[in-house]
Amino acid sequence: MGNLFSLDNGFFSFLSKVCDIIFLSIIFVIFCIPVITIGPACTALYYATVKVIRRERGYVFREFFRSFKLNFKKGAIVGILLTIVYIIVGFDLWAAYRALDGSTLRFAMFGVYLAIAILALGFSVYVYPVLSRFDVSLRQLIKTVLIISLRHLPSTVCMIILTGAAVLGVYIIPFLLFVIPGVLVLLNSLLMEKILKKYTPQPEGGSEDESKKDEWYLE
Repeated sequence: MGNLFSLDNGFFSFLSKVCDIIFLSIIFVIFCIPVITIGPACTALYYATVKVIRRERGYVFREFFRSFKLNFKKGAIVGILLTIVYIIVGFDLWAAYRALDGSTLRFAMFGVYLAIAILALGFSVYVYPVLSRFDVSLRQLIKTVLIISLRHLPSTVCMIILTGAAVLGVYIIPFLLFVIPGVLVLLNSLLMEKILKKYTPQPEGGSEDESKKDEWYLE
């Protein structure tokens, strides 16, 4: 009978994770309100979701805020740059679509802008997870993310589709905004972590325990 109400019980463990996901999503939304903080908030959301929800290490708010502070400058710069790119590409894509008249040239231009938009989305999918785990310069971050997003194109497309579905879900049911962010990051991390592991340097020598130790912020 005691096991039924134990915190180690599968049901309560699942319920605890659900509550953590909702709490993370709410924190994320609050931290995004100033707009300029969207980048650091996205970085912190991925960091806390993987470390606390998946790896069961640390506490939700502490890990979220730790990553938020640690990556604030780079995250804010990336967020601002992406916002500018989205505005420019979005306007060009809309204008190219409106200008379609059956000519090959205008259709080709629309295709070019669409490809750039997809590339930007793919970049967005990877940049915050990479920033949350690696201490690199802004230039190296951009270069690395572009390479990874193109090298793992099938996974990139899957995560873009998942993200699009999440945005659509929030558009249809706005209340999901307080649940979807954590769920989306958790689902994306199933693919993302396998990819990031390939670029994570493995420790040389040391004990078996050290070789299995999770690294969370690598240079």
